[in-house]
Amino acid sequence: MAKQERAIRTRNALVESAAELFDRDGFEVASLATISARAGVSSGALHFHFPSKAALADAVVAAAGDRLVRITREREALPLQTLIDASHELVQGLRADPVLRAGFELSATPERTRTQVPTPSQSPSPSLSPSPSRGQDLRRTWREWVESVVARAERAGSLAPDVDAGDVAAAVVAVAAGHEALGHQDPRWLERAPLTRFWTFLLPRVVGAARVGLFVASGDPEAEPYGVPAPTDGSPGALADGSPAAPAEVRS
Repeated sequence: MAKQERAIRTRNALVESAAELFDRDGFEVASLATISARAGVSSGALHFHFPSKAALADAVVAAAGDRLVRITREREALPLQTLIDASHELVQGLRADPVLRAGFELSATPERTRTQVPTPSQSPSPSLSPSPSRGQDLRRTWREWVESVVARAERAGSLAPDVDAGDVAAAVVAVAAGHEALGHQDPRWLERAPLTRFWTFLLPRVVGAARVGLFVASGDPEAEPYGVPAPTDGSPGALADGSPAAPAEVRS
């Protein structure tokens, strides 16, 4: 069990290190040697867990996907308030969490990180097999979730009669994407205030002036600040992403 736990820590350290360097330098520039050195892990240990840089990028996307699942969790709130709260948590995460930032960026351009899949004439190799996260687009996942929540709000009667649910969803998705893009240059766009101003502007139009008081444009005041969730390594024999644990510790 101790070896398994160390293997989990090693793998998670590599994912965190890779995310920081992919976010700072870009996928093409970041090297495996720099990633392993930043994580305090030997090159052999890195290749034990990740046969290629593309496989490591896949793991970053998968970890960011886990963060997004947490952000889009069910909440005890009206659907529209759930959307407001989640949008704030997403923006806070993009500010604070390099795994989330790198995962969103990498998932939008999978062709940059795609590992070559062997042709029938090539001998099969586990290192060339596409990972379960292949093709995962976190921005699309966010968009589809936003659309589903706005549709729930419409069914619940929260939207004003003349408001189109598709227009509301498009506005929220566009603003989140804009905050993400602008935040790369100016982190103030990833603070709570700009998004609060957006919701303060949008809510009267979406729900009607008489119902604005039902919603908190700044998000849930009792919500904890965004934090990186703990690895889900409670089940024996599995790593944080659910893959089999390493049979032995290989960290230097």
